Amino acid sequence: MAFTPDMLIDTIKMFTFLMVELTLLFLAISYFVALLQEYIPPVRIQRILSDRHGKGYILAAFLGAITPFCSCSTIPFLKGLLRAKAGFGTTMVFLFASPLLNPIIIGIFAVTFGIKVALFYFTVALVISLVAGYTLEKLGFEKYIRADSLGIPAANSCQSSACGHKPPKSVLWAQLWKATWRDFKKVFPYLLAGIFIGSMIYGFVPTTLISSVASEDNLLAIPFAAVIGIPLYIRAEAVIPLSAALVAKGMGMGAVMALIIGSAGASLTEVILLKSLFKMQLITAFLVVILTMAITAGILYTLLL
Repeated sequence: MAFTPDMLIDTIKMFTFLMVELTLLFLAISYFVALLQEYIPPVRIQRILSDRHGKGYILAAFLGAITPFCSCSTIPFLKGLLRAKAGFGTTMVFLFASPLLNPIIIGIFAVTFGIKVALFYFTVALVISLVAGYTLEKLGFEKYIRADSLGIPAANSCQSSACGHKPPKSVLWAQLWKATWRDFKKVFPYLLAGIFIGSMIYGFVPTTLISSVASEDNLLAIPFAAVIGIPLYIRAEAVIPLSAALVAKGMGMGAVMALIIGSAGASLTEVILLKSLFKMQLITAFLVVILTMAITAGILYTLLL
């Protein structure tokens, strides 16, 4: 395969775009979560998302569905939930559901492939997210959260609301911003590495290669598409239109379903960022869930629709 100047240009454009977008998203969401933690008692969040009878899991999935985060921008919100000591299982449901049940994805899905396909996708993603969150909690995977990632950001704990009084809003907001910036500097190396690798793949791996390997005649098309979707970072707004183009090039719809879930549910950047929160055992479990969801959806679609 010959490399062209256009590939390099596309790579640079994607790197610049992702760096600016994800930096702004990470800072904005982290700061927003810090504000929420100041004005919404952590005990309330913990109570809502720690329900062991199913309600908390449903609420976590609903929270994920109404927060239009991509897989990377989910991380700061996830960190806030962990710091608030929300239930581990419900927090994991949010992690799985937030990027996959993104209303942007569902809407574009319905417009591009029809309501029937969109409902099928939504149902599979919802059910597996709920089952996976519940199962990981029952198996005790909570012990694989990094203890040093759960420190509550506060510039001066004696001036925070936890001490019984709040400083002036301007002082409080400044303190939270400084804490947010410190958090960002800790994860920036992970963010930079993920964006660089993802941009290289985006610019130098042609879609024609994917469509040729994942054709309808290839029995391994669905698992291949699920695996390749993770490093092939694609924005929510672009993944489905790109998939429509791949279908036009001969890619099977089951493989497309697996590709969409793999790319939307987990990106290489997200996996690298998760290293600051999770130990390798939990990261592996996360990837297994996303791959299982992608392959299951692809196979079920092929068999049932």
